[in-house]
Amino acid sequence: MEKIDLRDAACFGVAGNFTGHLEQAGEAQNFKELKIADASAPKALFPTYIPGTKNESPAKAAPAFLNVFPFDSEKIVFPKNEEKVQIEPEMAIVFDAKWENKKIVGLEPLFFGASNDVSIRKEGALKISVKKNWGPSSKGFSSQAIKVLPGIFDRYRIASYLSRDGKLYEYGENSPVNGYSYFGKKLKDWLLEKFNGQEDLGPAEDIHSYLEAANFPKKIFVSVGATRYSAFGRENFLRSGDDSIVALYPDSYSKEEIEEIILSGKGAEGLSLLRQRVVL
Repeated sequence: MEKIDLRDAACFGVAGNFTGHLEQAGEAQNFKELKIADASAPKALFPTYIPGTKNESPAKAAPAFLNVFPFDSEKIVFPKNEEKVQIEPEMAIVFDAKWENKKIVGLEPLFFGASNDVSIRKEGALKISVKKNWGPSSKGFSSQAIKVLPGIFDRYRIASYLSRDGKLYEYGENSPVNGYSYFGKKLKDWLLEKFNGQEDLGPAEDIHSYLEAANFPKKIFVSVGATRYSAFGRENFLRSGDDSIVALYPDSYSKEEIEEIILSGKGAEGLSLLRQRVVL
C-alpha cells in the first residue's frame, strides 16, 4: 500500500461514466448542449485541483479556487450555506503523463484507490468544478493506494456506505470496477482527447489551458466516475457527524466480509478504504 501526495498533481473527475448516475443526481439536463456521438460515453472531464501557475505562460490559468488543495483522507468540511451534499463513490487512478509539443500523448497508470468526489447538489452552478472544490477537505482519496499491475482492475469492486448514529447504510450500489462505461484503453483514449481538446462549453472547461499554465504537470489524478446510488443514497444527504465510507476491494472478499471489516475498523490485504468524518 502507498500514500500518494497529490499536491503536485493536476486532479480531475469524469462526469457520467456509470449509466444512470447523472439522472439520479438530477444533473443530466446540464449536459444537453454538449454534442456527444456515443450515447454511452462520459459527458465531460472536470477539474477539481490544479497546482498553482508556475510560469508566465500565455495560457489561461485555472480559477483561483482550483489552486486550493481539497483532498483529505480523514474528514469532509461541510460547505457553508449549503444543504445538499452527497458522497460520490469512485475509483481514482494516478497517471504519469507524457507530454510532447504541449500535448499529452501518453498516460501510464501507476496507482489506484478509493475516492470520494463529494458534490454539492444545487441549481444555477454552470461549471461542474464549482460544486466540487469549495476549499480544504472537500474531496477524498484513500491513504491506501494500490500499485497497478496487469489485469488487477478486473478483480476489484466499489462499495460505499454512510455511518450514522452507529448504523451502517449502503449509499451506492456495490459495483465492479469494469462496470464503468469507459475503462481501460477506451477510457485512456477518451481522456487524451479531453485533456488536449475539450472546449469551454456549458458545464465543461478548457482544461488544456489550465495544464499549460501549470507548466504541464506530469502527475495526473483522475477519479473515474461515481457509481449509481442506493435508495438510501438518493434520498439522504450528508450531515455533521456522519462517516462517509468508500471501499475499493478485491472480489475475493464478500460484501458481508467488507462490511464486517468496516465495522471493526481494521484493515485488510488489498483493500483501499476511505473513511471521512463530516464536520461543520
